[in-house]
Amino acid sequence: MADQATARAGILNRIRAVNGRTTSDADRQKAVSYRLDNAPLGVVPQRGQLPKDARQALFIEKAEAVQATVERVSSYAALPDCVGRYLRERNLPAAIRIGSDPRLRSADWQAAASLSVVDGPSDGLDMAGLSHAIAGVAETGTVVLTAGADNPTTINFLPEYHLVVIAGADIEGDMEAVWRRVRQMFGKGKMSRVVNFVTGPSRSADIEQTLLLGAHGPRALHIIVVDSGG
Repeated sequence: MADQATARAGILNRIRAVNGRTTSDADRQKAVSYRLDNAPLGVVPQRGQLPKDARQALFIEKAEAVQATVERVSSYAALPDCVGRYLRERNLPAAIRIGSDPRLRSADWQAAASLSVVDGPSDGLDMAGLSHAIAGVAETGTVVLTAGADNPTTINFLPEYHLVVIAGADIEGDMEAVWRRVRQMFGKGKMSRVVNFVTGPSRSADIEQTLLLGAHGPRALHIIVVDSGG
């Protein structure tokens, strides 16, 4: 490994020499820093550049187009009823795995007496898990999830049925706007170790071009849009 690092340093030094540069070139360092702090914007499609209500409608349309199911509620108080009903309608066990996200915890889960709420990361044995997205992408119907004790990444991929809550106000038009939101939330140098973009349930058509849901993760994705925004 040390030999590789030495060889790499030698190659880069020769490139700098050919271009008349040095490792302590102050002007070059300044130019690089400026570029990182003032990165130019790329081309952003117009499809997602819509008012809030139209943006949410597009998000739902695109999510349903990739086999996700979507419902809208007026507040987080409705979550226990939504989750319980979703599980009953699919003859699933009355149990849901969730993390410590305070928005999810704000709901009165005790009100759903027959529903068992299991805390912490999934061990792979859960049939259903509930996460809270930090944002959505309207132009693709994508939910964006970050990792942490509040929303463990294992819940995103191990249960067969993945339910995701998103505040309507957090639905952005495009991916570029989502990354701006993520950077603002975490701050420079403090990015979440994991950022998952999930578009519909897991799928594969590798075998005889037949679409199979749940090939590499949850077989179903249900999105609950909270219109109040929290």
